[in-house]
Amino acid sequence: MSSPEPLHGAPLRQRFAELDAFLVAHQPLWREAPFTRLALDWERDHAELARWLRGRSLEQAEAAHNQPARLGAPAPFPALAAQAAALSTVGVLPAKLTARLPAQFSVDVPGRKWQQIEAFAASLSFHQPVQHWLDWCSGKGHLGRHLAHAGTPLTCLEYDAALVVDGQRLSQRLALDAQHLEQDVLAASAAARLHATHTPVALHACGELHLRLLRLASHAGCRQLAVAPCCYNRIAGDRYVSLSQPAQASSLRLDRDDLGLPLLETVTAGARVRRLRDHSMARRLAFDLLQRQLRGVDDYLPTPSLPTAWLHKPFADWCRDLAALKQLPAPGERDWAALEAAGWQRLAEVRNLELVRGLFRRPLEVWLLLDRALYLEEQGYRVQLGQFCDYQLTPRNLLLLAERD
Repeated sequence: MSSPEPLHGAPLRQRFAELDAFLVAHQPLWREAPFTRLALDWERDHAELARWLRGRSLEQAEAAHNQPARLGAPAPFPALAAQAAALSTVGVLPAKLTARLPAQFSVDVPGRKWQQIEAFAASLSFHQPVQHWLDWCSGKGHLGRHLAHAGTPLTCLEYDAALVVDGQRLSQRLALDAQHLEQDVLAASAAARLHATHTPVALHACGELHLRLLRLASHAGCRQLAVAPCCYNRIAGDRYVSLSQPAQASSLRLDRDDLGLPLLETVTAGARVRRLRDHSMARRLAFDLLQRQLRGVDDYLPTPSLPTAWLHKPFADWCRDLAALKQLPAPGERDWAALEAAGWQRLAEVRNLELVRGLFRRPLEVWLLLDRALYLEEQGYRVQLGQFCDYQLTPRNLLLLAERD
């Protein structure tokens, strides 16, 4: 069987329509967050699936987290998993051979990040030669320097002044034709930084940052651009504003919580980080049961991020201090051991119920990327959407390539 190809041309619009219908039809399955609800509405319609998931352990949920489609769960899980996989499949972009750069280019770059940069660079294929690279939200400009190593001019735009200084120093050390500029890309002044001769690139620019680039690059007449988006939920408002005409015509209305769903897939967290995360979440879920009793209100109560040091407190003290922080009545004496155990049990149930939402992570991400791709098409670009690296290197492994004739 042949490997899937990157999406381009008519399939972009066709795939968007199919994904849109899939997401709209199954909203009850992916909009509700088990962490904030004691029971989910869809459990009434799929009672067997709900019982099966709630009966599984935390370890079983962890094993299936990043590959929920392989789970042998009751109906309708298998059919949904197959449909989600088919609709979210995007082929790998062809990788070209690139020069092996001297070690100085990867100084101060973590190994995983450098691998992402190399894969991104190898996936860039434009019909017209690049005249001038522009590294958007560049940090120290590691991506830009990789692309400009052969002498093509480079401009790096970065908000953090210290990173600008460090980046300029690194570029000068390598004798590159590079200019590092301090720039808030969300400010009105950013528009003047882009010119038609620029080829903007952005590797994991968050939410509003990469949306801003798409709009400004289109308006400036940039012939080419390459963007690998990240953190779709970091937007200016509470609601997502669709870019393309098909997305604007959709009945799907997304908020920040919805946009965070694709980001729930993790492949890089170490064992210690996972333990701390689970410890914190189990306590929060136990506290959720407690606060419902203290308030006499059967609703979730948001709580602030807490310092990691709080996890060293005895569970009873942790609950008392958080209740005081939220100005709730004092808990008094409780069976703290039973409450803490209930928190861990809820964590196992939440993680397993989240596997249903997990089926929709990639479909929603591809929907969002196709909205961007179709917008660029409407601006006169030929667009490709494909993978630039394996998801084990980064789950945010999809790249938009756009070029005008």
